[in-house]
Amino acid sequence: MKFFLCVIGMVMIVEGLPYFAFPEKMKEIVFTVTQLPENALRRFGAFLMLLGLGVVYFGKSVL
Repeated sequence: MKFFLCVIGMVMIVEGLPYFAFPEKMKEIVFTVTQLPENALRRFGAFLMLLGLGVVYFGKSVL
């Protein structure tokens, strides 16, 4: 559980960094994302999940 909370905390840091560093640009990006079709968002989300799964697998088995 301790490791899980550390991972969640790190994700929150990485997710929040662009909003802190570039708030104006993030507003533009969020607006653009709201204009995308739902299928494109689903494909992008699936791609990111698979990429994340690959990174976790690589980190656990290779390193």
